[in-house]
Amino acid sequence: MAGNTLPFKSNYAVSSKIEPFYKGGKVQISHDEQYIFCTCGPRVNILQINTGKIIHSIEQDDQEDITSFSLSPDDEVLVTASRALLLKQWDWKQEKCTRSWRAIHNVPVASMTFDCTSTLLATGGCDGTIKLWDVVKQYCTHNLKGSSGVVHLVEFHPDISRLQLFSSSVDCGIRIWDLRTSKCICVLESHYSAVTSLAFSPDGQTLISSGRDKICSVWDLKKKAVKRTVPVYEAVEGVVLLPGKSDYSQMGVKGEGLHFVTAGSKGVLRVWDSSSARCVFTQMLPDAPALNTEEADLDPRSLMQLLPMPRSNRLVTVTAEHNILIYQMPALTVQQQFVGYNDDILDVKFLGKDDTHIVVATNSSQLKVFELATNSCQILYGHTDTILSIDVFRKGSMFASCAKDKSLRLWKMDLKSGRVHCVAQGSGHSNAVGSVACSRLKKAFLVSGSQDCTIKVWDLPDPLPDVGCDVMLMTARLTEKAHDKDVNSVTISPNDKLLASGSQDRTAKLWSLADMSLLGVFRGHSRGIWCVQFSPVDQVLATASADGSIKIWSIQDFSCLRTFEGHDASVLKVIFVSRGTQLVSSGSDGLVKLWTIKTNECVKTFDAHQDKVWALHASSKDDLMVTGSADSTITLWKDVTEVELAEEQAKQEDQVLKQQELSNLLHEKKYLKALGIAISLDQPHTALRVIREIRQQEDGIQELEKTLLKLRQDQKESVLRYSVVWNTNSRSCLDAQAVLQVLLTHLIPEEILQYQGTRTHLEGLIPYTERHMQRIGRLLQASMFLDYMWQKMRITGGKDSVNLDDDEEMDSSPQSIFIVDKQPMDTADIQESLQQQEDEEEDLEDPEKREELLDEDESVSTSKSAHVNGVKLNGVNRVEDGGQVSSEESEDEDDVVELTTKFLPIESMDSDPSKTADISINLTCFLQSQNRGPGVWEAGTGGALSSGRYGDRSSAVHCSILPEPSV
Repeated sequence: MAGNTLPFKSNYAVSSKIEPFYKGGKVQISHDEQYIFCTCGPRVNILQINTGKIIHSIEQDDQEDITSFSLSPDDEVLVTASRALLLKQWDWKQEKCTRSWRAIHNVPVASMTFDCTSTLLATGGCDGTIKLWDVVKQYCTHNLKGSSGVVHLVEFHPDISRLQLFSSSVDCGIRIWDLRTSKCICVLESHYSAVTSLAFSPDGQTLISSGRDKICSVWDLKKKAVKRTVPVYEAVEGVVLLPGKSDYSQMGVKGEGLHFVTAGSKGVLRVWDSSSARCVFTQMLPDAPALNTEEADLDPRSLMQLLPMPRSNRLVTVTAEHNILIYQMPALTVQQQFVGYNDDILDVKFLGKDDTHIVVATNSSQLKVFELATNSCQILYGHTDTILSIDVFRKGSMFASCAKDKSLRLWKMDLKSGRVHCVAQGSGHSNAVGSVACSRLKKAFLVSGSQDCTIKVWDLPDPLPDVGCDVMLMTARLTEKAHDKDVNSVTISPNDKLLASGSQDRTAKLWSLADMSLLGVFRGHSRGIWCVQFSPVDQVLATASADGSIKIWSIQDFSCLRTFEGHDASVLKVIFVSRGTQLVSSGSDGLVKLWTIKTNECVKTFDAHQDKVWALHASSKDDLMVTGSADSTITLWKDVTEVELAEEQAKQEDQVLKQQELSNLLHEKKYLKALGIAISLDQPHTALRVIREIRQQEDGIQELEKTLLKLRQDQKESVLRYSVVWNTNSRSCLDAQAVLQVLLTHLIPEEILQYQGTRTHLEGLIPYTERHMQRIGRLLQASMFLDYMWQKMRITGGKDSVNLDDDEEMDSSPQSIFIVDKQPMDTADIQESLQQQEDEEEDLEDPEKREELLDEDESVSTSKSAHVNGVKLNGVNRVEDGGQVSSEESEDEDDVVELTTKFLPIESMDSDPSKTADISINLTCFLQSQNRGPGVWEAGTGGALSSGRYGDRSSAVHCSILPEPSV
């Protein structure tokens, strides 16, 4: 293909996906700090921290939701509990369940944890009981009763020699259990709400507990009493002790006393001094609006869990929005952030110089910027309501967003750090802003379309502000009442001179951007228009509508040039690819379709989403595509057209080489390799050709047996599958039966039954084999009838043929005794023949006439040359004359062949020579058979019938007549 020729795209393949992996519940970090374990319905997903990819997914067979799980400290054993009241032990690296047993709890398990030796497992149930299990010896060791209500927290003391278990339930107390006596030795009472977390000091003498009653308690475990109560003024969900040996001066730690970090409803991390009960450090969230303390408990940024990563000196937080953030201490900078659940994806665009990021608008007020290499996410705060649309400037470092809060914002990415910040904002619409478009040639202006039916043109600040500067305000330069209903989409032409808008009023309009004057209206859709898009090359406009169609319009005369129909529901997005020669569309049916404009056909349909596909965008290099759906999944697609073409070409070349090699192997009689190549090519016809070559050898049966038995098991399985197909055709049934004879004779039944689909294959062989046997039986009956008729005949014709002395050589030349009448006989002909026979019998009674007839027949017999007359069979006339065979195709499908055989009187040694007989036999054969393949059959050596054929569509008798040797 020439370098300047642009090929049409034919296929996209899924390159990667960003899927929901966490929807709430427990989160745990592996001991080696390489993986994050989290629940998602009936699954436990295992996320690799370095890549952000889901590498394993442990799923319940019964599809019951997992209520709790725990990973052993040695990272080897994972135990899950589900609503089915089953505990399952997993080899999570192999995704294999190694053991399952019934939990003795009467209700689901709410919490569980391992001890530091990975031997004991404690489970807290909703029935108020705690059970301990020895996972090595596989039995229940303890059954602890006394808690009231759901036991939502269990924790072993880090010093295993103490054999103590701490638990908490809805009574807000912390129970300490002595595992030697299976009794509760103490109840620590200080909280007035649920206890959410426990943290032990390194020496094991101090315990810090947190609760939703907005306090943290510091306990002396020797005295079993509270040392200090720390008011934190927020519902605390997690507490972690800071190691004493590191330098945490950046976090306000100056003394050597115990300091701990809390995470709670305010969404920030705070460091506390346990001795003074003072907050020494509060985390600042950049670009985040200030929290309203009165509504802080409802903030989606509330932290639900706090987990330590002591090896790498990091902290992990889990937010109420199911986001997992990893902070590096002591600076508490966000190192990585993973989004567990995105909710509905409303829009997505490529971002960055080389499309290294994507920016996503979900059903929330935050924007999410994903780095494609690691799936790490940056959350952008600014809007106060759901973001509806995004558009990116040409070079990809700036983009604009609009939301239901009636505003739009301008964002800029720092190419060095990859951080994104808001640099400008504008407001002025009286209703939600549903669409925004950026200028194409240079970063000069924005256009917004709103549900207030207006379109506004916004000039960007000049000069553009840098990252880190204060947010500037934008004002609208032009405002136009554009449509009668909501404006769903706006787009700007590649030359920045035209604007197109699509509305819920079923029309699209073309505007001049200079003065917002209306140039024309596109009418033709029967429902609202969701998307409008200019072609990057041609002067046409594409529109996608809720009527399920896509239309291409001329912007010269506003006529409809093309209509594409194929979606079963609303078409939500459409984009141009392949330099304007193709379209990609997405719809409410969850499908993405690739269209070729010139041929008006759908090239490919991609089904990777389960709900409406709202978002669709192509990369600047036109080799990638990203889609986002209401099923919370973001799919990255890669153009694989060139790869498939190269693979197809390589495959064809490989097949040519293998075909040549196959021919060489057949010529060299290396049948085993030849059959192996035919099977590898998955070509049953080629394999049949090899089988026939083998059977044509002198020792064909032995060679076939030797070749088949040397095949691998998978190759034997393929040959068996091929034989089933060959057996359906009478042309190849003999080869199939030969193969089956070898396989069924030399392979034990157990081995054959291990082949895939063996039972189906054998059942398919039975009816066709029975049909072949019936056909051969009928053929054998017909041949025996002819043989019997011939044995009753007497050959005459010349003296040499009947009067031979014992010393004379027998004349083996064929006698012309069969007269072939190719025309079917009617009733009049039969009656005339019978009358002629009666007349001849009367003439034989007269001695004078009989002598005349004998003289006449002798002269005829000696004058005729011996030859064999061919008889039609399945439309073929075969004539054997001096060893030459000729054939002629017949047009008749069902032939009726009449054989008229006349026997002249002969002298017999057993009868009176004076007696003569003239026998005329009319043999009319109606041998009809539909759809029978060719075959060859032979009679015994004693009969006159030497060979015959039966045809594909109709059958008749075809025989070569040999003289009967004289006795």
